[in-house]
Amino acid sequence: MKEFLMIFRNEKRDGGAAPSAEQMQLVMKEWQNWIGSIASQGKFLGTNRLYSEGSTLLPDGTVLDGPYAELKEVVGGYLLVKAESLQAAQEMAKGCPNLKYGGNVEIRAVMSIDQDVKSKAFLAEK
Repeated sequence: MKEFLMIFRNEKRDGGAAPSAEQMQLVMKEWQNWIGSIASQGKFLGTNRLYSEGSTLLPDGTVLDGPYAELKEVVGGYLLVKAESLQAAQEMAKGCPNLKYGGNVEIRAVMSIDQDVKSKAFLAEK
């Protein structure tokens, strides 16, 4: 099986009414159920939500604050899963609650770097 990263993106919300506590509870339950179904198949590897605070370090040492006002989308979190193929990961993502609420799911294959290769490359630099 291969590893795939699912990145959850949503439209940036400017103002508007925030969801109620009850609405947030329902949405969280949907996420828990979806992720639980992946875990029950033995395909769950990890997940986290992301805070909105962040920064970008440029090659010249400049630090830019984020998220950026000019962006329409924000990355809210990610999920790491195992699947036989990109198509299988796409099928898994079809149940993602983010889609129900107008967001999208970017799915990327993860290239595993062998620990032995990393160790040899590190030692060669010394």
